[in-house]
Amino acid sequence: MTEKIEELLIEVNNFSATSKDEIENFRIKYNGKKGVLNDFYDALKTVPNDQKKEFGQKVNSLKQAILAKLEDFKNASESSVVLEKEDLTRPAFPLDLGSRHPINLVKNRIIEIFKSIGFAVADGPEIEDDWHNFTALNLPEYHPARDMQDTFFIEQNPDILLRTHTSSVQIRYMEENQPPIRILSPGRVFRNEAVSSRSHCIFHQIEGLYIDEKVSFADLKQTIQFFTTELFGKSKIRMRPSYFPFTEPSAEIDVYWGLNSETDYRITKGTGWLEIMGCGMVDPAVLKNVNIDSEKYSGYAFGMGIERITMLLYQMSDIRMFFENDKRTLEQFKTL
Repeated sequence: MTEKIEELLIEVNNFSATSKDEIENFRIKYNGKKGVLNDFYDALKTVPNDQKKEFGQKVNSLKQAILAKLEDFKNASESSVVLEKEDLTRPAFPLDLGSRHPINLVKNRIIEIFKSIGFAVADGPEIEDDWHNFTALNLPEYHPARDMQDTFFIEQNPDILLRTHTSSVQIRYMEENQPPIRILSPGRVFRNEAVSSRSHCIFHQIEGLYIDEKVSFADLKQTIQFFTTELFGKSKIRMRPSYFPFTEPSAEIDVYWGLNSETDYRITKGTGWLEIMGCGMVDPAVLKNVNIDSEKYSGYAFGMGIERITMLLYQMSDIRMFFENDKRTLEQFKTL
């Protein structure tokens, strides 16, 4: 019988497994209730007294080998040793629930509002040429926006740059499409500005364009009125005369934020009014540059910074928070 134990001991030490089923079968065969070890324990009762010590030692050696082999299998499994039926494509645990970035939350909400009144989304490249970013938008060569201090130029002769606004998307769209045109152009833009709590060299814009027959400034105001009521829940707006090379006349849009809290006093500088966007009627020169008849068609354009709107909606005080990927900030938006 001791020879049988020696054979089993060699068998146990040489055993290897490629699946969980083989490991389980090994455990049942050697260490189960009806396994080999229990058979030897029962046989110990019939072994002559002068042989029990040696027999017991052999059985104990076999037991230790079995337990050691099972422990090795357990440690190997926990160390992610490849087993035949293991699904190695499963993600690790625990899995944290993610959330949309606050910039995307606000961008999607703005798009949703304008889509409800017929606007479609248009996209374009972030690396632009001089024509689409400046010249076609009625920005002459001497305009300060072309200065190296304001724009990230990649190449010169010809000028290749990181777009400074998403108006370039509007130019590309008008070159390929004739009115009626009603589009939104959201996306990242780049300007060589000092990074601070209120400004960044990378930010997001969303611009709108509507071109058709007999489009008037009254249409523009009604559109902005609808937008501010839907997004902010505030319908009182005002338009202040302004200047943009690609629109004429042009205006800055303020929404009456109110003075109901200390925060309201701070962000509106005690006036209750808050600037949210610029807008205006598309300059006929811009329409001419894209081969649209300015005698037949007119239109309006508007644009806003998504970071600014997001900071207002969520009362965030530092624009850098949008780019730092701090989980303490982003986890606040899991339920939104």
